[in-house]
Amino acid sequence: MSNSKPNIILIGAGGHCVSVIDVIEQEDKYNILGVLDPKKNEDNILGYPVLGGDELIPNLVNDNNYFLITVGQIKSYSIRQKIADNLKNNKAKLAIVVSPLAYVSKHASIQDGSIIMNGAIVNAKSKVGKHCIINTKSNIEHGAIIGDFCHISTCAVVNGGSAIGKGTFIGSNATVSNGITIEENSVISASKFIK
Repeated sequence: MSNSKPNIILIGAGGHCVSVIDVIEQEDKYNILGVLDPKKNEDNILGYPVLGGDELIPNLVNDNNYFLITVGQIKSYSIRQKIADNLKNNKAKLAIVVSPLAYVSKHASIQDGSIIMNGAIVNAKSKVGKHCIINTKSNIEHGAIIGDFCHISTCAVVNGGSAIGKGTFIGSNATVSNGITIEENSVISASKFIK
């Protein structure tokens, strides 16, 4: 029965990858085929094989294989962008992963390559772009727009009608007030209140 599920290949074998594996196992939508990371000396991550580096991407692209970038993002999203460009150039299919412990409104949209982690809330009419990390217990309120390559960190809140520019990192417990626009590539410190 598990053979009917598509495969997923994770790119990046650090701490974020470990958290993502846990969410994928809970969602039970994909079979984890393995992890790509050229710098990792370990042969497995949580029991899943490290297959090699990004040079394997062209050989792994097929109709049953999906990819997800599992490199974390704190300041710059440049490494994640480079991987995304490689995936796009190879016409790779991108996964969308949503924890069963998260709430995503049926009136919200999540784009390819993004993950919604445990306890996160994505409310009605909000939009999450490509390759985003909506981390544990973060809250994306109604009508908020999250640009591509954003990381909304643990317990952060983006209130209604706010727009978060591409590549922005919002730290743990930070709060963005209603109707605020955050420029691209911004870094919002943990626990900061933006109004």
